Amino acid sequence: MRTSTTLITYAGGLAVVFAAALGVGTVTGSPIDMTSTHTGGHAAADTESAPSLPAGLQVSQDGYTLGEIASPTRAGEAGTLSFRIEDADGAPVTEYDDLHEKQLHLIVVRSDTSEFLHVHPTLGADGTWSIDWTWPTGGTYRVFADFQASGAPAQLTLGRDVDVAGELQPAPLPTASRAATVDGYTVTLDGDLTTAGGPLTLTVTQDGVPVTDLDPYLGAYGHLVALRTGDLAYLHVHPEGEPGDGVTASGPDVTFHAQAPSSGTYRLFLDFQHEGTVHTAEFTVPVGASEPAPTTDGHEGGH
Repeated sequence: MRTSTTLITYAGGLAVVFAAALGVGTVTGSPIDMTSTHTGGHAAADTESAPSLPAGLQVSQDGYTLGEIASPTRAGEAGTLSFRIEDADGAPVTEYDDLHEKQLHLIVVRSDTSEFLHVHPTLGADGTWSIDWTWPTGGTYRVFADFQASGAPAQLTLGRDVDVAGELQPAPLPTASRAATVDGYTVTLDGDLTTAGGPLTLTVTQDGVPVTDLDPYLGAYGHLVALRTGDLAYLHVHPEGEPGDGVTASGPDVTFHAQAPSSGTYRLFLDFQHEGTVHTAEFTVPVGASEPAPTTDGHEGGH
């Protein structure tokens, strides 16, 4: 169960904190302790520090807050996930600008990055976002809301943690690799993610044949999300060019310009669409000389 979009984030050791038997009616994510970059703090976010922090580590920024998240309490239990974005006065935001064909992108990832979803909830007249929801496994998840409120100066990504009861099998971090396989497709990565920045090109093939007819998906031929292992700092990056501009080819190559702000290990998730179906290829990428070089062996990138 997954879908995705977007790119860059940073490093750190993977610290997975799971509550495998916790049941709460309304799940409230913890604001991040601004004195560190781990995900377990409970202090209110200091908005004056916001510009220096990676996206997704704060529950509040620039006068906007990701409100409490209501959702099913156990894995496998069908229900609704819902929340509001609130302004500085605590009122729900009801008007948003479109960002790549959607008013809000919801990214949900388990703390060990073994579950990743990119979905688009529906906005109600009262400012409540909602979507039919079933948690795939127990564990701790980060819920990212990526949006731009109408009249706001910039796009924001706010995040909250949700503890989900249920069976949990901790997953080891996949080894670094330049190839991923998903649903019969192979995606290869060319270029290195570095702190200096540069191009990353992902090439899509099917049964060894280059895919030259990728579908436009959310206004692009691919979306790349990067998450820093350990604290899940987030960045969503879109590719160069766009469908219909007369220049950008519809595959097999999709090129992004990415810059890692620090050395460490990153998880990259590429969403692409072909023949009407969205697929997600995933990679583990080291940044810095201390990390092992990626292999060329493919691994299965979807669930």
